[in-house]
Amino acid sequence: MAKQVIHIETEINAPIKKVWEDYNSPESIKKWNQASPDWHCPSSMNDLRVGGRFKNRMEAKDGSFGFDFAGEYLEVLPFQNIIYRMDDERKVWMEFCEKNDKTTIRIDFEAEEMNPINMQEAGWQAILNSFKNYTESTI
Repeated sequence: MAKQVIHIETEINAPIKKVWEDYNSPESIKKWNQASPDWHCPSSMNDLRVGGRFKNRMEAKDGSFGFDFAGEYLEVLPFQNIIYRMDDERKVWMEFCEKNDKTTIRIDFEAEEMNPINMQEAGWQAILNSFKNYTESTI
């Protein structure tokens, strides 16, 4: 059975080179990768190449819960597309498009079956919004 695909996107007031670097740099990822202020990303590893792996540790700041967000890159076209498979076998497709020094990121991801679709969409969108705010604040 095919998994439901969820779509999120944002437009960032920054050129694609900065957006790409901020999205993929482990030092930057640790600063923006959280859905809300009570979460953080204490560690990040990113080997951005086909066959390379990533692992971001997501934790509640109070220590009550945490998990690794990890997977393997299936396709990497710098400044254009990233496709990866998470360790739970779900796939994610990302597109980066620049126009007039603004960059749009479009993400489609296969939903998991434990949480409601709207909750998954809201959580991923919150992280993408956190990325947008971080990148725009560091221009």
